[in-house]
Amino acid sequence: MFTGLVETVGRISEIRIEAPGRQFQIEAAAICEGVQIGDSIAINGCCLTVIEINGGRLRFEAGAETLSRTNLGQLEVDSPVNLERSLAVGDRLGGHYVTGHIDTVVTLKERRDDPPWANLYFSVPENWISQIASKGSVAVDGVSLTVVDVESDCFSVALIPHTLDQTTLGRLVIGDRVNLETDVLAKYVQRSLECSKS
Repeated sequence: MFTGLVETVGRISEIRIEAPGRQFQIEAAAICEGVQIGDSIAINGCCLTVIEINGGRLRFEAGAETLSRTNLGQLEVDSPVNLERSLAVGDRLGGHYVTGHIDTVVTLKERRDDPPWANLYFSVPENWISQIASKGSVAVDGVSLTVVDVESDCFSVALIPHTLDQTTLGRLVIGDRVNLETDVLAKYVQRSLECSKS
């Protein structure tokens, strides 16, 4: 479980193709203290397991399912990634509950910069838009955000200067694909409504 509060932006230092999956080595010195093999780390919002620690570098494995349902398969050496260690019992919860299970990949369709702020608009597949509500929460590439507006095929968020500067979202350009996790409560509400109709 995570909060969607990114701790640092790491960089991919090595990618190994191990069909059908891949291994990623990430420069992550800022969060390595106390990390152990087997720990969960959110990488662009996707929960992966630490399989090796080498100084300030962490290694992870991602299988075919993860690569097909997230943007991790698009990463290259030197790509920046948002990193967050898993939530410990008793930690303060400043974002919202984020599971690290990506629902879908969405595309940045419009960006309206109003320096030092920015408004981003993301296209969303039809089957996921019902789980997004204005003033509700989403995680975009692992960043906990409050939704501004929702339309039939997209939603918008307003990013503060801190988020633009301290996460990968400030680097996004139109056409970029990002990981989306909708609010876990929305999933259960939708499922309950579906079951009540059957």
